[in-house]
Amino acid sequence: MDTTSATSRRTLLMGAAATLGLLTVATPSAVATDGQPSPRPAFVSEPVRFVDAGPGRIAVTFDDGPHPEYTPRVLRVLQKYRVPATFCVVGSEVERHPGLLRAIHDGGHAIAGHSWSHADLRQLQPAAVMEEVERNLTTIDQVLPGLRIEWFRAPYGRWSAEVMGALRANGLRPLGWSVDPRDWEQPGTNEIVRRILADTTTGSIIVNHDAGGDRSQTVAALSLWLPRLLAAGYRFVLPT
Repeated sequence: MDTTSATSRRTLLMGAAATLGLLTVATPSAVATDGQPSPRPAFVSEPVRFVDAGPGRIAVTFDDGPHPEYTPRVLRVLQKYRVPATFCVVGSEVERHPGLLRAIHDGGHAIAGHSWSHADLRQLQPAAVMEEVERNLTTIDQVLPGLRIEWFRAPYGRWSAEVMGALRANGLRPLGWSVDPRDWEQPGTNEIVRRILADTTTGSIIVNHDAGGDRSQTVAALSLWLPRLLAAGYRFVLPT
């Protein structure tokens, strides 16, 4: 997993305190939109690890799905609190559960690529990397024809020149993260909550997982930390 720290970001804008009971945020500001499609941003050669949408704006992402048990539970929590999220989906799981991909999209969430098989792309030859990226996109398009996919997250956060080349060739941008509670380790619901509240600050991109194992702790934690951050003044946006 990518362990990039958000420390340098904290010196610029106010964020969350490390204790569960204390969170300090900047006053949120409105985000203007005219409802029109925006032009595709320029490709960047490093993963985007922060959102830049104003004070108190953050993003949450979910990897490895869709999963028939955990993805619907995550969607229900997000719907309850009217929070948009980005789901980084695995092509083979999309093929198994196409209805869940439609449910993600119908819920107003963004969809990003996450490879076909969740392989460590740094261990593959360039042609195999390209196949993982393109087969992932093709599978998404078969379920949601014409949907423009903006982002791709490398499995395990394992980036390489070959991965970046495949993204550039397919008009994708690399999506990283800045807050990693390591929920995939199943450290306990309260520990997931503690880690997220301790590390989140303006601009944070939080990574969670809705598949790839038992994600009951992730879902339980989501129902706790999400309203806590909202009550503290944070507002969730999609990466742009």
